[in-house]
Order: sequence, then structure tokens, then C-alpha cells
Amino acid sequence: MVFKRTLLALLLALMITACSLTGKPPASTPLPAAETPAAASPTLSQGAQEQPVSTADAPSPAPSGASTAGQQPVEVKGNFSFTNEIILRYYIEHAASLTDMYGFVIRDKEWEIPVSSQNLGFMKIDPEKKTGIFEIQLPAQPEGQQVDVNPDGNDEPGVQIFAADYLPNLTGSPYAEGDDISRGWPSYLASVKTDSENKDEVTGGKLIIWSPDENQFFPSGFGADGLLFTDDDPVMPVPYGYSAVNLDADPFQIIRETSVEMTLFEPADAAIKDFSDLSYQESFDQMFAIARNEYAFNGIEGKQPDWDALYDELAPRVKEAGEKKDAEGFFLALRDFTLAFKDGHVGLNGGDVGQEIISESFSGGYGFAARLLDDGRVMVVYVVEGGPAAVAGMLPGGVISQFAGKPVKEALAAVKPPTAPFSMESSLQFEQARYLPRAPLGTKTQVTFTNPQGSQQSAELSAIDEQESLQVTSPYRNYDPNGLPVEYVVASSSIGYIRINSNYDDLNLIVRLYQRALEKFTENEIEILIIDMRANSGGANLGLAGYLTDQEIPLGRLEYYSEKTGKFEAERPQDRMRPYDKQYSFSKMFLLIDHACASACELESYSFSQVPGMVVVGETPTSGTEAEVSRGQFEFPEGISLQIPTGRFVLPDGSIFLEGQGVQPTELLPVNEETVLSGQDPLIQRVLQMATQ
Repeated sequence: MVFKRTLLALLLALMITACSLTGKPPASTPLPAAETPAAASPTLSQGAQEQPVSTADAPSPAPSGASTAGQQPVEVKGNFSFTNEIILRYYIEHAASLTDMYGFVIRDKEWEIPVSSQNLGFMKIDPEKKTGIFEIQLPAQPEGQQVDVNPDGNDEPGVQIFAADYLPNLTGSPYAEGDDISRGWPSYLASVKTDSENKDEVTGGKLIIWSPDENQFFPSGFGADGLLFTDDDPVMPVPYGYSAVNLDADPFQIIRETSVEMTLFEPADAAIKDFSDLSYQESFDQMFAIARNEYAFNGIEGKQPDWDALYDELAPRVKEAGEKKDAEGFFLALRDFTLAFKDGHVGLNGGDVGQEIISESFSGGYGFAARLLDDGRVMVVYVVEGGPAAVAGMLPGGVISQFAGKPVKEALAAVKPPTAPFSMESSLQFEQARYLPRAPLGTKTQVTFTNPQGSQQSAELSAIDEQESLQVTSPYRNYDPNGLPVEYVVASSSIGYIRINSNYDDLNLIVRLYQRALEKFTENEIEILIIDMRANSGGANLGLAGYLTDQEIPLGRLEYYSEKTGKFEAERPQDRMRPYDKQYSFSKMFLLIDHACASACELESYSFSQVPGMVVVGETPTSGTEAEVSRGQFEFPEGISLQIPTGRFVLPDGSIFLEGQGVQPTELLPVNEETVLSGQDPLIQRVLQMATQ
């Protein structure tokens, strides 16, 4: 299943601004599936005693002995602001909700909010100002989970507890049900403040409560442990009916106004870290201090940079750039900061300054494109008609042996593509071959090559203004930013083909298009399903494999660095892909992947790969770029922005999940002379062969 509350709790997880200098579509890290149920205890130290309320057993609106004197809330309204606009890309149907907090009370992030207790309200967002307003009318008789939060040990009816919350629609009806369920533990744009450093415990804000009479109690403070709804909470009596509770007051304040004003809070760690008004040195130092503590793969061999050495190298350059007001120097220092990582989620957007530098560095081409073959040869795969290479007599199929006076392998190793850094060597080597024939306009270089059935020859080539040779090897050459995120076709009487171009789009549309494809394939009695995930740079993991299997698929567990403990701590139990309510089946299934499938695309692809009978076809694994980046977004002077991942996914044995490994093909195709010169799609050709066997 796809879970609304989980997507919101980690909403910014799938946003990647990395590699924005490359011309690639924006990529993003995954949103993990919902966590494993916590072991809920009926004792108040772990939550509170459950007092279920059904419609049939609900207290009457005016029970005997209850006072109805005085006013009480009838509506909740307010406003909010946000810094990260990812919600505008992912969601179209925005709504406010009166969210039952029972899941938080018993500390069970898996508790599902029943439809009967859901009360939706109006919401309007101003995308330009990044602000919004909302309004929720309170029902005459709420149907939330009634719970005793008085730690006196007596069995009492208790109260119903709600928060105002942002609850957009993902799939199906406007309510959270079926494949779009929600949880009773809001943390993103909610009327409660939560502490991400301490298991999303509530630390302030406002709640709405409903009491069936005047004999119930509610906490008046957090108690000595600083936690809400635990045994040491002091309590206070509450009046009959609705009340708002201000958790920021000491003691908590009961509010009985008819219209209660509330703010929906964007968590501090989800907000963009905006250092754009600081000096170069101050912005760099503040970013560096956060990064060296919170970088997701600190302590992982081969991933963590030498922080002291890196600062000693870069800080003087940043200081000098600030003194000289040298924006280019500042950008280049930040660029070298990102290149110190072996991590595709680390990325830099240099704004106008960076774009100009990158453009000048790689704007020229020598009129040919090359690929690195499995046997180590660097082969010419394309020659621009009338370009420098063509004039020199270079032909497709030619093998480069020397470049710029160096053996070609040495020349390749020296290339620093603007798309770097990468999590895997296969991605780096592919991009090094792409950018080997790129240079500033007018640059001259000596190239030694051997054409098919020809002898070795050398030529001096001069870089001209041409992009054709660069685009022909781009994994995104068929990506249309104006197209649909999911495209499909009934390819033949027995084959259905789906291409998932992006998970960084309207999530509702992605799910609907994907399910519609499966529905149409079923109507046409398609037997062979081909799912193409190539060049999907990520976004939100939607668990689309759940339409193809009725079994849960375990994924990783998300961890963040905690300032409280000085260690990486689990954000939630192990994630998993859950089955959708509607299931489809096909006799043969094939998944196409490549090194450009990154982040959430890899979570999606991993789940597909675990579907029984799925054959994974590729020339390489996926990019091995798997982490969470929402808390590592930085803005600097000069319009420069940077990101680092701060959340990592681990398996039960503590090992890292997918990062640096990727999803592995079960059918690994060779990268050889035949495949790179065929002029056809080698993966599609191989799948068609296997499908007809």
C-alpha cells in the first residue's frame, strides 16, 4: 500500500537538487514505506488505555450531569507557511484534516485512522508566497478513538484527541482509506510541534479535545520526562464538549472560544537552511558544521570525507573569495566540497555563476561521442557530420588509444564531469567517457585512434560549438520534461510496455496512469509486461510493485544523526512495500534499469525486482544513490544552493541498503562493440528474445 501519513512525514525525502548543473531532470530520494507496528502497551507509560467508541455506543450530546453552560469551539482555522515547495509538485488535491492523535497517544505509528473519525476541511495554498489558510468545521458528535490519559489507574471514559493537519489526497476518494490510509501521528504542517531528534515526540502547539462529561482529565504539562501522555503527567479537569489545548502555555491552557486559531508548523529540520544573507565564510562554516555531524554516511568506510583536511583545504579559499568578493571562487570551493564525496545525492546548484563556469568549461565538443566497453576499450559510437572528428577521418567503431598526449585510460581518470559526484564507479566511468571529448571552445587536443579495419592515426582536433555529440549518449536523451510521468502502450497482442519517466511529479497522476496501464493490459489479455525504469531520476517511492504481488517486501530502516545521543538513531522501524488492494498478474514480467535510475527510482525498482517471476534486465546496476535529503538543503549567497543526504537506510544487520550497490540485473547485458553500435535499444531487443522463448 501507499501511505499518506508516511509520505507526509518524509515528504521532502524525495527531493534532489543534486546535479542540477547537468541539465538532468531533478532527481530525488525516496520516501520509504510505512514503518513496522510498534509494540503498543495498554499502560500509560507507553501510551494510554484504549476506550473504543462506536457509533452505537457513543455518549449522547448532553449526558446526565454534564454542564452545557458557556461556549465551546465549533471551528478551527488558521494559516501556515513553508519554505520547501515540494508539496506543490507532489500534491494537487490539498485539504486540512481534524486528525485523531490516538496513534501518538499509544506510540504506534502504524495505527490507521478510521474513515468514520475523519473530518476534512478547506485549504488554500498561495504557491507564490508559500503560505496557506485552512478551516475545519467541528462535527456535532466526533467519532475519534476515546482514550483515558489520566495516569491515576482508574478506568475512565477518557477524551478524544485531535490535531489540525495537512492531509492531501494521493489516490482514490478524498478520505484516507484503502490504498491511501493515514496515521494518527502528524508531524508535517500540523498544529502540534514535534521533535525529530526524539522520535517525533510532541513538544508544543495546540490540540482539540472532546470530553463526554465534566469528569474527565487531561495533562496540564509534560511532566518531568518532558513527554506527553506518560505516567508523570500532571492533569487537570476538562469541561464537557470541545476544548482547544495550548501546549505552549505552562500549565497547558484550555481554550473555549467558538473559533480557534491554529498554526500548522513546518518542522525546523524540513525547512530550507537559508544562509543566503550571510557572508561567504559564515554560510560555509554553518553548512560545514551541520554536514560534518549529520552527513548520512559518517562512519561508513569509503563514504565519509576527511572532515578536518577538507575544511583546512577549503576554508582559506572561501575566506579569500569573501575578501575579494569573488563569486566564482566561492562556487569553485563549494564545487570541490561536493567532489570530496562518493555520493550521488551530494550536489550543487551554482546559480548563474556556476552555470556560466560549467557552460564555458564544457561548451565545446570535438565532434564525436565515446563509450567505455566492458573490455576496457574506449570506442567511438557517434561522429558529428562535418565536425572536427569527421574531418580528421574518425569513424564510428574507432578505438581511442591516446587523448591529449596521455593513454586514454589516464585521460579518462582525469575527467571531472559536471554531473559528479557519483555513488558507484559504473556511473562515474560512463560520464567520464561522455565528457572526455568536451572542452572550452577553441581548445585543441591531439587524439590517437584506430578505425575499423584501419591503421592507427593521430589528429589535432579543435573544440567547436556543438552539443549533438554530448546528447547522443545522454541517458536522458528521450526524457521529455513536458510529457506525462507514466507512458504505456499495448505493443503487440501479447506485450504491454510501461515507461515510468519520473516519480518527481503529481503523485496522484503517476498512480492513476500506472494502474490504468495495468487495467488496459488486463482488458487486452496481455501476457508479457515490460516496465522501463531507465532514466527515472527519482522522487517519491510509491511502491507500485504492490499491484503485482500480495506479499509485503521488506526495505531499509531510516536513520538520522541525533544531537541528543551523538549517534545515528532509527527514525522508524524497518520500512516495507505493501500490496495494493487491486492486484494484476502476467505470465512474464521484465524490468529495465540503468545507472541513471536513482534514489526513489531505486526503491521502486528494488520492490519490482522482488516480485516473484520478475526478470531484471540492464547493462549496469541502478545508480546506487539511496539516502534521504530533506534535512540537508542549504541556500548560499549568489543564488547558490547545495544538498547533502542526512538520512540513511539500513538493513536489520546494520548494513547499508542500496547505497553504493544499486539494484542488480538478473540478466546482465554486455557493453561491447555489437551493443553500442547496433543503433537499437539492446535491452528491448534482449527482452523480446526472452519473451518469445
